[in-house]
Amino acid sequence: MVEQAERTAAQDASRIRSHIRSHIRTVQDWPQPGVAFRDITPLLSAPASLRLIVDALVARYRDQRVAHFAGLEARGFILAPLLAYELGAGFIPVRKQGKLPYRTLSQSYDLEYGQATLEVHVDACAPGERVVLIDDLIATGGTMLAARTLLERLGGEVLEGGAIIDLPALGGSARLRAAGLPLFTLCDF
Repeated sequence: MVEQAERTAAQDASRIRSHIRSHIRTVQDWPQPGVAFRDITPLLSAPASLRLIVDALVARYRDQRVAHFAGLEARGFILAPLLAYELGAGFIPVRKQGKLPYRTLSQSYDLEYGQATLEVHVDACAPGERVVLIDDLIATGGTMLAARTLLERLGGEVLEGGAIIDLPALGGSARLRAAGLPLFTLCDF
């Protein structure tokens, strides 16, 4: 029975990976020359695809007693509130500098094509609350590391970083794991 369940889970994971890969659009030279942008909007525009992604992520976090899903600007805002709703958790927006209306904490970081600063409200989570970081993909890992730093400064317990896609060639997932952040992604690209 256990072997059958493991086979079924592996088949489901393979089906999800294949489905995701077939629905990702690659946009060359965006947002700047030399960058191959992995666009998830075709994946999200199909109701069955969106349901597939949300169900897979909900299954991952169902039994982890997550207090908040922190959505990383901007595409993490699409998934994190859906997960929060499905699992009875809260949503934390992790925004680019200057976008939040209340007092914030800030953290600068490097991107694969520049530098940026993230902010979070000073009351986004309480000490000891369990938080999962959510984004569309992991590239260099800078955004997720900055978000983790912010939430840990507030006393949050960051359980994991979750995303639809890992771009392992850019080194972000290795960098995040080396920094002690567990990761869960639905597929590599």
